[in-house]
Amino acid sequence: MTFYHEGHRTHQQLHDGTWLADRLEEVRVHHQLWEDEVAQIETAPFFFLAAATDDAVDCSFKGGEPGFVKVTGPATAEWPDYDGNSMYRSLGNISRNPKVGLLFVPIDGQSPRLRINGRAAISHEPTRLSAYPGAKAIVAVECDFIYKNCNRHLPELTLSQPSPFNPKPGYAAPQPEWKSRDYARDVLPLSDDGLTVPELKAPR
Repeated sequence: MTFYHEGHRTHQQLHDGTWLADRLEEVRVHHQLWEDEVAQIETAPFFFLAAATDDAVDCSFKGGEPGFVKVTGPATAEWPDYDGNSMYRSLGNISRNPKVGLLFVPIDGQSPRLRINGRAAISHEPTRLSAYPGAKAIVAVECDFIYKNCNRHLPELTLSQPSPFNPKPGYAAPQPEWKSRDYARDVLPLSDDGLTVPELKAPR
């Protein structure tokens, strides 16, 4: 597996960027998480997840209480997939193509962005789910390439309050307003009543 493919190389050559690209791969791209990167991941209140197949591309915002993403090994991490809109754009793509991109954006406007390219796997194993309140699935990633980008163009962000919809132990998060709208309320998933395994309920 190579870090750059022919498309990358074409544009590097077009803009005289090959030497710099090669140098950055040499000194900045790595395959195991550095200590400061572990800290950045495990204190992040959100990140962006890119997943794609041949005919579908998606980028999703993933948020939760800081610590919802856990580093589980030198080059592995996982996070809970929470209740959403039932489109399953990310999980659907991952089930067909495990290659993903993760982008952690700092909120201080000064720290570097952290980027991870890796391979994802989805788990619905009950014991693993029980470790994450509110989880519908667990997504685990094995990191292939880890690298940082400078903070140029990043604004300083202010997080005044965490989202009231973030799952956490002993807390019943409110339902989002859109679930009560006419177009949605009669077609909500059966598992929205709190049942963790929808198959246990009779089909509609």
